Amino acid sequence: MGKELVHVYRGQYVESIHYGSVVVVNAEGELIKSAGDPDFKTFIRSAAKPIQALPVVYSGAMEKYNLTPRELAVMCASHSGEEIHIETVRSILKKINVPEEKLLCGVHPPYHKPSAEALIKAGIEPTSIYCNCSGKHAAMLTLCMYFGWDIDGYIELKHPLQQMMLEVVSDVTDVPKDEFWLGVDGCGVPVFGMPLKNMALGFARLSKPEYLKEKYRNAARIITEAMYTNPMLVAGTDRFCTDLMRVMKGKVVAKAGAEAVYCVGFMDKGIGLAVKIDDGGRRGREVVVLKAMEDLGLISKEELAQLRKYRHPVIKNHHNKVVGELKPVFTLK
Repeated sequence: MGKELVHVYRGQYVESIHYGSVVVVNAEGELIKSAGDPDFKTFIRSAAKPIQALPVVYSGAMEKYNLTPRELAVMCASHSGEEIHIETVRSILKKINVPEEKLLCGVHPPYHKPSAEALIKAGIEPTSIYCNCSGKHAAMLTLCMYFGWDIDGYIELKHPLQQMMLEVVSDVTDVPKDEFWLGVDGCGVPVFGMPLKNMALGFARLSKPEYLKEKYRNAARIITEAMYTNPMLVAGTDRFCTDLMRVMKGKVVAKAGAEAVYCVGFMDKGIGLAVKIDDGGRRGREVVVLKAMEDLGLISKEELAQLRKYRHPVIKNHHNKVVGELKPVFTLK
C-alpha cells in the first residue's frame, strides 16, 4: 500500500481515501523527491507511447513517408476519437498504403461523447480507427512497412516490431529486458511493468535527450515537440494531457496511462515525474500530478488557476449542487 495522497470529502468529512506513490528523478536516475514507494512496480500502460514512437523518427520512416508533427503527436496519443484524431490517423494509413482493417487495436466507441453520439445518429458502427490507441498502432504499422515486416501479426511479442519496442523501452528507462513484467495491454500489444522511478527516468530523459543513447536524441526532441505543440492530438477535448500541455506551453511533455498512471517530463530540466494511484481509479490522479508540480515549483499560480478543475475538483449531486471535493494530503519529501 502506498501513501495517503488524496482525501475525498463529503461535506466536512472524509468519505474515501486514495493511496499511491509519486516519484521525481533526474535524468541520471537520482531520486529528487517522493511520496510513497519509488520502487513500486506496475505497468506503464499508455504512458509508454512517446517512447514507443521514437523508432518512427530515428529509423528514417518519418522522412520516407513524409509524416508531419501532427501525425507524430497522434502516434503518442490515447485519443478521444474526435474528427481531428480520426482524420490524422487516416492520413498516416494513406501515406503508408495500409487499409484501416489492418489496425489490430480493437474496437470501442469514441471517448468523446458528442463524437460517439454522432456515429450513432449516422448509423455508423465504431471500427478500430476509433480506438484510443489507433495512432500508436498506425505507428507500429508504419515501422512494419518501413522494415518490410509482416503486418498481420505485429501485436505478438515474438514479432520483430514488438522486440524493437522491448529494446527501446528498456534503453530509455534503464530496465533490463528480462526484468520487465510483460502483460497484454488493452489494445492487444505487449505492455511493460517496471518500478515507478524508471518511468520517471524515461520522461526525465525525453525532456533532456542528451542523457539518451545517441540514436534516440534527435528523435526525442522531435517527438516531444510534436506533442506539446499539438496537444489536442495527444488526448482531446476536456482531457488533462491536452489541457496541461496547452497551459504549460512547451514546458512539459505529459502522458497518461490506464489504471491511474501518469508521467511528466519537464522540458530542458531533465526532471521526470511519475504517479500511480494504487486502486487504479483516475479520480485523484490529476490532483496528485498538479500538487506534485506545485511542490516542485514547476508550475505558476496563473497556470494552476487555468487548471483549477483538475487541481480542485468538486463532487456534485444529482441536483448539480456541490456536496464535496478532493484534496491532496501529501507533501513531496
